Amino acid sequence: MELEKVDSDVFNAIKNETARQMNGLEMIASENYVSKAVLETMGSVFTNKYSEGYPSKRYYGGNEFVDIVESLAIERAKKLFNAEHVNVQPYSGSPANQAVFFAFLELKDKFMGMSLAMGGHLTHGHKVSFSGKQYSAIGYGVSKETETIDYDEIKRIALQEKPKMIISGASAYPREIDFKKLKEIADEVNAISFADIAHISGFCCTGLHENPVPYFDVVTTTTHKTLRGPRGAMILCKEEHAEKIDKAVFPGLQGGPHDHINAAKAVAFKEALKPEFKNYAEQIIKNAKVLGETLQDFGFRLVSGGTDNHLLLIDLTKKDITGKEAETILDEAGIYSNKNMIPFDSKSPFNPSGIRLGTPALTTRGFKEDEMKQVAEWINKVIENKSDESVRKKVKQEVKDLCKNFLIY
Repeated sequence: MELEKVDSDVFNAIKNETARQMNGLEMIASENYVSKAVLETMGSVFTNKYSEGYPSKRYYGGNEFVDIVESLAIERAKKLFNAEHVNVQPYSGSPANQAVFFAFLELKDKFMGMSLAMGGHLTHGHKVSFSGKQYSAIGYGVSKETETIDYDEIKRIALQEKPKMIISGASAYPREIDFKKLKEIADEVNAISFADIAHISGFCCTGLHENPVPYFDVVTTTTHKTLRGPRGAMILCKEEHAEKIDKAVFPGLQGGPHDHINAAKAVAFKEALKPEFKNYAEQIIKNAKVLGETLQDFGFRLVSGGTDNHLLLIDLTKKDITGKEAETILDEAGIYSNKNMIPFDSKSPFNPSGIRLGTPALTTRGFKEDEMKQVAEWINKVIENKSDESVRKKVKQEVKDLCKNFLIY
């Protein structure tokens, strides 16, 4: 490879990262594996091009082929989500969300979003994020009894506070979201209805979960996670908001789009439009349910009692281990997860009570229900023997042996 000659340090890092991915179980809920076609597109000559503006309205010359791939991405995304307008240029999920704020709110305007500690995202109003620093954030959460979204409480807060925008969506919530109910609440207080479906877009576009795109004012999603595309994002909105959204992205917040990534988005959307993608999305959910049920059999407590999507939020309090400790020892056994706060957590975000597990990447590899039961057994074995390094070494080898039957590339 040319890279090996030019930069052996980076070459070796890529080689080692490939081995890590191949030989371990990727269970971080926001991660997935792109296809060879998507990977190839990201490394194409489109990375050499600058194309500020939009198809047929560029500030640079030589964009006839850039226009083709960006237009393909837009039209395929429209078809996939039944959207009136799509902007595929946002670099990632947080910049996409920032563009929505930029389009619809003035500084210090009031909005509502799910609290980070309850399963929301940083950009939904946390004090360290632009959303919490530049705007007046009002958080909502889940019921203490059910650990599911309390829609009545959201309505009560909305009627009292009269926010200008209400954000639906989460990053660590294992249950299906009733977008219609949240849209009704937004309409009642004349607020912009904004859904962030970054984690569940692969389910929304296949009809497995409710798709808010046709009736919400604006929707954002990343293009990786359950959508299985390149790292990036897009904004889908009503035609009446198209100009506002496009101007917020460029020139409001971004310059030239990343054309190699937008081309890869087009490829990923074509893959997602195929009938077999729905089968894949269905298997993600089946795998998550079996993983959760098996872990419950081993005495693990699942937040909300289970899952409707791709992720599990696990309360480790009764296992006498913190989320940080669990993440570390699972990593040593070749099982990659992330520490995560649980609702009403008494511990800090840096050493919380829970971990978050996801099934998209393993499902991409071809794992099904039987493999998920085995994965649950390994997780239990490592955590039950948390002080025994030999157990972790043994599990790591068993993980590696299983992974040989499920190659990524």
